[in-house]
Amino acid sequence: MRGTISYRVEKAEAGRVEVAVSTDTPGAGDARTEIYAPNGNWLRRALASHNQVVDYDFAPAYPAYPLPLEQGKSWSVRVSATNPATGKSNSVRVDGEVLGSERIVTPAGAFDTIKVRRRVYAGDWDGFLHETNIVEVDWYSPELGRAVRSERNSGWLDLSRSPGGGGMLMRNDQWMRGDWDVFELVSYGRN
Repeated sequence: MRGTISYRVEKAEAGRVEVAVSTDTPGAGDARTEIYAPNGNWLRRALASHNQVVDYDFAPAYPAYPLPLEQGKSWSVRVSATNPATGKSNSVRVDGEVLGSERIVTPAGAFDTIKVRRRVYAGDWDGFLHETNIVEVDWYSPELGRAVRSERNSGWLDLSRSPGGGGMLMRNDQWMRGDWDVFELVSYGRN
């Protein structure tokens, strides 16, 4: 599926940048507000949760880009993720690493980037559904202070798919794949 997701900075103040997100792609979620710390880490952002796009408020900030991003750097941080619509909180673990530098070309042009991979454990256990496991790979442009290409995929175990419903016997058909999303910067500008 192809579509366009637009980001527009609505407000920038000490400690936070609010960004209006709109999309013409239903699978990318509804219009929403994302909030970033000045270093690009996430204060409010959507994550996959059993193949649904769910907004979360993070405390402390979700460690997307703990600067400086140097090859070989790694981190493992646990953050609280609260769904503002329901008030439910999850404990999310983010294991990240800087894979190195890479020059890439997107429809918006060529960029020198830093490739970052994060393995995310969403803490969204729900009955027989194990927590969502997410792999996020970003090509972060220091020039723009944001990713110019991102890939995300997710999956989780559904133990209700066991013979007899709910048994603990592990089988391949219990692994549920979520969407595999690829995002590329098509254009950018200042108003």
